[in-house]
Amino acid sequence: MAEEKPKVNNEIPEGTGQFDNRFVLWRTFCAEAGIPIETLPSDLTGDAREKWEKLKDERLHKPAEQS
Repeated sequence: MAEEKPKVNNEIPEGTGQFDNRFVLWRTFCAEAGIPIETLPSDLTGDAREKWEKLKDERLHKPAEQS
């Protein structure tokens, strides 16, 4: 029997709005990869998942630059 996925809160936080970096990056990725915007990142498999993880790491998890 397949494991059930926990419910994911897919709401846009009031404080950040629809232009939160995560949402902008996800929308851009979906458009470029031809993936429906309603897809959750956890639903990705194979090459698409690898590309998303790489893009996310490059764009969202950059360490703060030191001055």
